[in-house]
Amino acid sequence: MEKVFVAQRVATKLFETEAAVDGALAQASELMSEMLSARKDVKASMVFADEAQAKLMDAMKALSEARTAMVSVHHQLDEAKLRLGIRTKMFGVENKMIATPEAVTMREVG
Repeated sequence: MEKVFVAQRVATKLFETEAAVDGALAQASELMSEMLSARKDVKASMVFADEAQAKLMDAMKALSEARTAMVSVHHQLDEAKLRLGIRTKMFGVENKMIATPEAVTMREVG
């Protein structure tokens, strides 16, 4: 099998994993928001479910560390791709918007 196709297969899984980690972090953030709103809605004190909120913060910290690790994996695989002599750009599962000077427009405010 050609190296470029193997690299594309790995890149696809990498991008899916990155998206999954980001998605999990976003879901955890939404859960925290919902937990805080629920506490207010039932008029519970600040100490109510404090331990659960602290555990969720631990989980969010772990997800953040996982995200940082995935960025490192991404860079390592990019270097490996170059060492294998693969020079093509691997595209992910989501459209990446890169701001170019032509794409950025500014307007005067106030």
